[in-house]
Amino acid sequence: MTFEWFVSLRYLRAKRKQTFISVISFISIAGVALGVAALILVMSVMTGFHDGVRQQILGNVPHVLVQNYTGGIKDYEAVAEKARTLPHVVGVAPYVAREAMILSQGNVAAANVKGVLSDHKIFGQSFLTVDKKPVVDLLYDKKASLPGIVLAMPTATNLGVAVGDKVNVIPPMFTITPFGMIPKMKPFRVIAISESQSSFVDSYYAYIGFSQAQDFFDSKGEASGIEVNVDDFDSSLTVADALRNEYPFPFSVRAWQDLFGSFLAALKLEKLGLFIVLGIIVLVAAFNIATTLIMVVMEKHKDIAILRSMGATSRSVMKIFVLEGFIIGTLGTAIGTTFGVLLATNADGLIKWLERTFNIKIFDRAVYGMDHFPSVTQPEDVVIIAVVAMIISLLATLYPAWRAAKMDPAEALRYE
Repeated sequence: MTFEWFVSLRYLRAKRKQTFISVISFISIAGVALGVAALILVMSVMTGFHDGVRQQILGNVPHVLVQNYTGGIKDYEAVAEKARTLPHVVGVAPYVAREAMILSQGNVAAANVKGVLSDHKIFGQSFLTVDKKPVVDLLYDKKASLPGIVLAMPTATNLGVAVGDKVNVIPPMFTITPFGMIPKMKPFRVIAISESQSSFVDSYYAYIGFSQAQDFFDSKGEASGIEVNVDDFDSSLTVADALRNEYPFPFSVRAWQDLFGSFLAALKLEKLGLFIVLGIIVLVAAFNIATTLIMVVMEKHKDIAILRSMGATSRSVMKIFVLEGFIIGTLGTAIGTTFGVLLATNADGLIKWLERTFNIKIFDRAVYGMDHFPSVTQPEDVVIIAVVAMIISLLATLYPAWRAAKMDPAEALRYE
């Protein structure tokens, strides 16, 4: 152990006359630990909410959407096949969609009625049905008396319908008859109701068969658009750029960032704001470190003078107090990191325990559409927080250490 390390550790230990200084040292360590723990916990929760909201938005919303400004896509099969060859693409689904009114028992609901193929990712959800057959088989059952339709739970609730009930779908289209223009209308049988709460956007969709939609919406031989799904949300921009190069105007190629990017950017900005606000806690703890070292310098002025008289250089004296602040910062950062990671990784269990113990509601899963309290600890966030805490702690030591190094031994011992 070097001379500077030895003296730094001795100065951190309490003696009878220095108990107050040691208490302040403990408070400094606790302040850094609490600040670091709070930062890690809040960053983990914000990351969890960001990922949860992104998953909600992208539950059944396409990662990349290909459309045509002039109307439907006539060669949709060729475009879909081209999209399937791109890297990161895991699913391609042409669809036919039209805004429509759904009527049943005197109730009306607006919905985007979408015709989908049998491999659409909607069929990976959970549904309420009265038949043990897969929903995709019910939707494409050619023997059924009425074509099937899948409703979202909010839409079914507004209409007051259950599985097996009949609804009438009225798109903004008219049929010309000898008696004038009559709104186009077609009856459907509710074959399933989606139970998924993966996205608030999903509540506005109703699903029918692809060919049924082409016939009903007078879109024979074309698709309204093509949904492209990727293996990683962040890969959507790359895939969108590749498709734009292949299909320029009049095609429209948009990634999910173009549709919902501003909302998610607001969440990231909020995360940054919380990082700055809570970082002030660490800054306050750094002031405590500076205060502690200043008091130690004042208390140890005789010791510093003696050390200088015995041959210790100004650099060695400065190093002693920098190391003392480094020890306080390291202990606080290590304790805070450990405590913060433990809290963040067990946040959901802790919230549930508090709710059971005190009979209170802290996290309403129905409101947020999540089945657990979101907390995702990212290693890079933990590293950044720990590094920032250490840098702030070290900066707080510079002035007290500099003052100690500049102390004149003769002046300090003059009146002793």
